[in-house]
Amino acid sequence: MTDKNQGEGNREAAREYNDQTQKFVKAGSVEEFAREAVQALDGAEAEELREAEAKGKAKALEEDPQVHRDK
Repeated sequence: MTDKNQGEGNREAAREYNDQTQKFVKAGSVEEFAREAVQALDGAEAEELREAEAKGKAKALEEDPQVHRDK
């Protein structure tokens, strides 16, 4: 990837993301990570994860008031 700033329509970044996502799915690890996520939500770190989610959603609403999401 080059150092040139491509702005919002960064095709190189989109291509890299898509390639890496396809590799992850093809590796067959999705089910394993999904199980780990469910365990984390039911485990000791559940409250911390929910707080992080709420913080992220609040930040997203701040940045784009035109987007209406359920809180």
